[in-house]
Amino acid sequence: MVAELCIPDPTERDDLAAFVARAVRLDRGAMVRLRDGDGRVHAWVDTPFDTLVTRSVRGVVRPGDITVRSTDLLAAVAVVGAAVSDPGRAQDALWRCALPPEQGWCAVDQVPADVLAELTDQGAAVARDNPGPHGSPPAALLDQKVITVSGAGFEVGVPLRCLFALSGMGFVGTSGVSETVRVSATDSWLRLDARYGAVLRRRHAALALLV
Repeated sequence: MVAELCIPDPTERDDLAAFVARAVRLDRGAMVRLRDGDGRVHAWVDTPFDTLVTRSVRGVVRPGDITVRSTDLLAAVAVVGAAVSDPGRAQDALWRCALPPEQGWCAVDQVPADVLAELTDQGAAVARDNPGPHGSPPAALLDQKVITVSGAGFEVGVPLRCLFALSGMGFVGTSGVSETVRVSATDSWLRLDARYGAVLRRRHAALALLV
């Protein structure tokens, strides 16, 4: 079965292309999982920061759950740019992350985007001064909770790795307009929703799952 991605609106195609381009910039070997639902295509990527990132656009993908190479998808939506395209050969066996639940989320708080940007810059400065064995930030630094928010019965610590993913994916606008990032949680997951996408991570360690 040949996969088919249909995104009629060119603005929506550009949005998806920007999302995938950012993912490729972080990791050229990244896989993108595309899921169909409620008239939208939901794109998921597992980043080098051990976080999931997602963005949805209006459209349809068939089959309704398929994993493709980010470079193939980028060529389809940015280079070909047609309303209907082939997102690439299925690579479902290469997707190894459990996805978060669709239901059960509680809104915890909203944080000004500029506060998170300042924390990200501070974390990046510390990472530059304390590189890991391969030049990347050490896990202990990435796991450091840099801000804690509470609400709806939750107290949620946001690790630096989530802010690095939020920044690396360009999810917060740069227009100078005041923005907020919504923090949501379940018993097991944390979610940061910004203007151009969301970052998600398990709140507690879990056994590896194949989905």
